[in-house]
Amino acid sequence: MISQPYFIYVERTEAAKNMARYYAMEISETLFGEACLTRTWGRIGSRGQSRLQQFETESEAVDLFLDLMRQKRKRGYRPRRPLGKSV
Repeated sequence: MISQPYFIYVERTEAAKNMARYYAMEISETLFGEACLTRTWGRIGSRGQSRLQQFETESEAVDLFLDLMRQKRKRGYRPRRPLGKSV
C-alpha cells in the first residue's frame, strides 16, 4: 500500500525557442500491490506520451521519482498546477 500520494506536474517554457513542454509523474498502486510510477510528457496542450514502470517496493519508485524530479529541475522545469487536476 502506498503510504502517501506522490504527484508532480512541471513545465518548461521558452518563447525564444518556441518551447512549451510539460512533465508529470505519479506513483500509484497496482492491483497486485506493487508501486507503479507513471510518467507523462509532451508539448503543453497535447496528450503527450506516457511510460509506466512497476516496482516491488514503494521506496524504489520514490527514489526514481525524486531523481527524475531533480533532473527536470536542473533542465529548467518549474512546478505548475495542471489543467483539470485538482490537488
